[in-house]
Amino acid sequence: MSANKIILVAAEDVDDANIVRELLRKEFEQVFISTDPDKSVADFEQHSPAVLVLAFPTLARAQSYYLGLYRLSSRAHAHPHRTLILCNKAELQEVYSLCKKDHFSSYVLFWPLGYDATRLGMEVHHALRQVALNESETPTTSEFAAQSRRIAGLEALLEMSLTQGSEQIASGQQVVEKSGDDIRLALDGFASRFSPQGQQQLRKAEGAVDVSVLDLLQTEFARLQTDQIDGHLRTASSALQPVSDWAEQFRRDLAPEMESVRELQQLTKSRKPLVLVVDDDAFQHKLVARLLKDAAVELMFAVSSQEAMAAIRSRRPELIFMDISLPDLSGIETTRRIKAIESFGKIPVVMITGHSKKDVVVESLKAGACDFVVKPFDKAVLLKKISTLLHMA
Repeated sequence: MSANKIILVAAEDVDDANIVRELLRKEFEQVFISTDPDKSVADFEQHSPAVLVLAFPTLARAQSYYLGLYRLSSRAHAHPHRTLILCNKAELQEVYSLCKKDHFSSYVLFWPLGYDATRLGMEVHHALRQVALNESETPTTSEFAAQSRRIAGLEALLEMSLTQGSEQIASGQQVVEKSGDDIRLALDGFASRFSPQGQQQLRKAEGAVDVSVLDLLQTEFARLQTDQIDGHLRTASSALQPVSDWAEQFRRDLAPEMESVRELQQLTKSRKPLVLVVDDDAFQHKLVARLLKDAAVELMFAVSSQEAMAAIRSRRPELIFMDISLPDLSGIETTRRIKAIESFGKIPVVMITGHSKKDVVVESLKAGACDFVVKPFDKAVLLKKISTLLHMA
């Protein structure tokens, strides 16, 4: 399936939109414009762009457009895309700060016309590559670690199986050897019946017997034991030896592979799972960071629903703590939107709340939340939930 390479230029001035479109058409085939504010959502959902270029004269207008798109569109939040904002020199530092916070993907110093126009094409190329990369399903650290642990379990299983196999082979050899001893004893007992004393007993029991024939019979039995039975038993015992040799060779051959598994385990242990905390209170960010400073996780923070969605697309977390109250959309609605995106649907979401009203709990669970934490945070509770949900135990 080919990657999405559609570009949508959003602007309030048709001439501005056409200028940007013509610049991009030199390198990109599918470039569309959206200039009617009443059709902004429809235009986005119709074209489903990989790159949205915000060609507004001021940052405030670009923010207003994108926030409206985010709130009103049922698909914009779920559709993978990158946002590229065209800015002027006076607002450059502010735009830079917003891009650092993932409010927008990137920016180009574009207004007034005459700045580095080739930079626009380069940023679109970067954005298309990033979208293509993000669309590829990459396992998370915890999923990768879980599979590593299962492989490590395979090592123990193989070792146990080989040990059991070797024990069974050794036991079989003992049985064969004992069987040989039993056969020899039986033959010795049988042959003893033809000894001089046995012959006398036979004579008493059955009458006169030809001694020379008995000697011959005794000799033949001795030859049978030496040449036939003992030889067969040695052959049977020897037949088991290659199996034992194979088991030992298999263990040696497997050793390098198991060493790779152990190295893989060490690599996964060195990679910390990413946890996103969505809360508009900066103090809560500092508090959580302090409580979890010794936890084997990497923390990422967002202050709004829009920022959270941008952060998720930038770096897919393996666990989300979601505050109920956010400045743009509620935490419940944000959770619902996250769960609506197939590639993010399996990320566990824990709701942060200062109360436990029944309707909030019910709506959170319906939205896809799997658990709750209550403010003020308890360190032991946070660590327990992280350990359980990330299967870090």
